[in-house]
Amino acid sequence: MPDNAADLPRYGLADPCLKLTAYFAERQRAVGDDGRFLADSMLDLLGTSNVASSVMLRGIASFGPRHELRSDASLSLSEDPAVAIAAIDVEPKIRSLVNDVIAMTGRGLVTLERARLVTRQLGTNVLRDLGDQDGAHNGDAAKLTVYVGRQERVAGRPAHYAICDLLYEHGFAGAIVLLGVDGTAHGERRRARFFGRNVNVPLMIIAIGSTAQVSAAATELAAAVPNPLLSVERVRLCKRDGELFAPPQELPVTDDQGRTLWQKLMVYTAEATRHDGLPIHRALVQQLLRSGTARGATVLRGIWGFHGDHKPQGDKLFQIARTVPVTTIIVDTPNSIARSFDIVDALTAHHGLVTSEMVPAVLSLDETQRLGDIRLAQHDY
Repeated sequence: MPDNAADLPRYGLADPCLKLTAYFAERQRAVGDDGRFLADSMLDLLGTSNVASSVMLRGIASFGPRHELRSDASLSLSEDPAVAIAAIDVEPKIRSLVNDVIAMTGRGLVTLERARLVTRQLGTNVLRDLGDQDGAHNGDAAKLTVYVGRQERVAGRPAHYAICDLLYEHGFAGAIVLLGVDGTAHGERRRARFFGRNVNVPLMIIAIGSTAQVSAAATELAAAVPNPLLSVERVRLCKRDGELFAPPQELPVTDDQGRTLWQKLMVYTAEATRHDGLPIHRALVQQLLRSGTARGATVLRGIWGFHGDHKPQGDKLFQIARTVPVTTIIVDTPNSIARSFDIVDALTAHHGLVTSEMVPAVLSLDETQRLGDIRLAQHDY
C-alpha cells in the first residue's frame, strides 16, 4: 500500500459503497479477451480502474447450478479450483465496472452488496448508519472487513496476528484471515509470486461483532493500521457454538419495485472439527449438493482466526494446517436459504458461527442462461 496516507482515495462521508464479488473457476477464460484467464482480465480491469481494494481468494470446495462438485479431496480442485474476487469502492465506481465484469464472465456468480468504507480520512462516523443498539433481541450484528498487505506489520507484529488479537479482546464472535493470491490496492496490482516477499499481496480479515464492538475496534484500527482500509456491513448473527440466536431474516421474493431479493449464509468452522467423520465444511457441501435445493456453495480456507471463546490460532507459516478456520458461503433466494439453513443448523449443533445477510443484487451466469440481474433491491428489515 502507499507509504503516504495522502495517496489514499478520498470519499465523502455520505458516499455509500458497494462490494462486488465474482465466483468462478480459476482456469476459466474471459469472454472476448483473446483467451486470457478471466481472473487476470478482471483484476487488470479493477487495477486500471483504481478501485480502493480487491482480492482474489482460492476456494477448497464448491459446486454451482450444474451441481459439479470440486473438492480438495479430489484432483478436480487442484486442476481448476474455485475462486472468488471481491472488490470494494464507492457506489459510482463499482457501478461503472459491473457491466464490464459481467461481459467477460461466461459462467459464474456476480453479487453486489452494500457496505460502508472506513479509511483514516473518513474516520468511523460511517458506523452511525448501523445504529447504536446491540441487536441482542434479534441477532442484528455487524461484519467488519479489514484489508491489509500480507506482510504488513502493526506494532512490530504481522498485521493479521495483531488485528485478530484486538478483535478477540473486544469480544467479537469470530474472525477469519483469508490469504489473497492476487489483488489490487489503490490501483496497483499485487500478485503473489513464488520468489518474492509478497509484502503487499492482500489479506482479507472478516470479523463478526456487535455494532458497539465494531465501532470500537474500527476506531482503534483506523489509528493503528498504516493506511487503513476497512468496510462495515450489516449482518444477522444466527448461531454461535451451537446456540441459536435467530434464524435468517424472512425476506419477500422481491422488493416493492419487483427487484429480486437474495440472501447469503456464511458458516465459519474449524477444519479439524468433524461431523460423522468428515470436516463440517465438507459434510455441509455434500448435504447441500444432495438436497437439490441449493444453487451452490463455495468454501474458503483461512490461515488464522478464532470463534467464540477459542483464542486465535491457525497456521503461522502460510501452510495448510488442520487447525485453520474455514468459511462456507451460500448465496441463494430467501426460500432456498431457509431450506439450506435447516442443513446448516443440524451440522452446527455444537460448533461454528453462522451469519445471514441480504444481498441486494445477484446475477448467475451459465453460458447463454442468466438468472437474476444487477438492479439493487431495496428492503427495510
